[in-house]
Amino acid sequence: MKEFPYSESKDTRSGFGAGLHELGKKNPNVVALCADLTGSLKMDAFKNDFPERFFQVGIAEANMMGLAAGMTIGGKIPFTGTFANFSTGRVYDQIRQSIAYSGKNVKICASHAGVTLGEDGATHQILEDLGMMKMLPHMTVINPCDFNQTKAATIAIAEHEGPVYLRFGRPVVPNFTPADQEFKIGKAVLLNEGTDVSIFATGHLVWKAILAGKILAEKGINAEIINIHTIKPLDSEAILQSVRKTRCIVSAEEHQFNGGLGDSIAQLLAREEPLPLEMVGVNDSFGESGTPDQLMEKYKLNEAAIVAAVEKVMSRRK
Repeated sequence: MKEFPYSESKDTRSGFGAGLHELGKKNPNVVALCADLTGSLKMDAFKNDFPERFFQVGIAEANMMGLAAGMTIGGKIPFTGTFANFSTGRVYDQIRQSIAYSGKNVKICASHAGVTLGEDGATHQILEDLGMMKMLPHMTVINPCDFNQTKAATIAIAEHEGPVYLRFGRPVVPNFTPADQEFKIGKAVLLNEGTDVSIFATGHLVWKAILAGKILAEKGINAEIINIHTIKPLDSEAILQSVRKTRCIVSAEEHQFNGGLGDSIAQLLAREEPLPLEMVGVNDSFGESGTPDQLMEKYKLNEAAIVAAVEKVMSRRK
């Protein structure tokens, strides 16, 4: 099992803030809008250095999406910022009608996704957002795994023409991907080459998959681990190339089974290569209040759950 050394743990939302600030220096068309959560979204540096391009809209998320859509008509590249719940569920109609339908070049940047939002509880923890956004025509959906990858993704989406949903989180996680990486939308990243099982992970579950890979290696199981940072468009080629070798699959995500990465992989397998699949995710449930670690443990979003899923799916392999 390949080693992934790291020197620090950082929150992915800070990766977004760093990427947005860098964009502000390089691209005068980049503008930022925030719904009263500038500090939480780590947008302060952009606001302080480019105040004429920062718009604080207050607790008016639907209005923020309409403003962002309008700004694209004048050639601006708007980055909206609020919690993932308010970036999707609260404003789905505005996103569908004003942004996705006409392919507006808006970057919907969503922090505090999943149960790792923690103590704020179920009303603020969204586990349906990837499904909601991937169902919209023209929408690109990205869920990076650490600070460096989130920063790189933030910079990359400014060059992509069309609406993007960028999902990231609140807790600190190991920052293990290269600082100088090139982020390619729609291209999966092979982390560990293996022959016994394919583990496809996204977001915070990528590091958990790496930890699971180490446990599996001790059991004599050689896992192929792939970081699926882009949920849509899905890297079907990379997935099929892996599963045709291993013949069994585990998906891992901080999201509902329905609508998430596992759902997309299941659809692909049904069409192209029917093979056994186990999903690590949340099974038709809302979240609740607790620390991020407590909730990841309760909802079985950890390396132990991935190991158990691998052992189960390997027993089904023909």
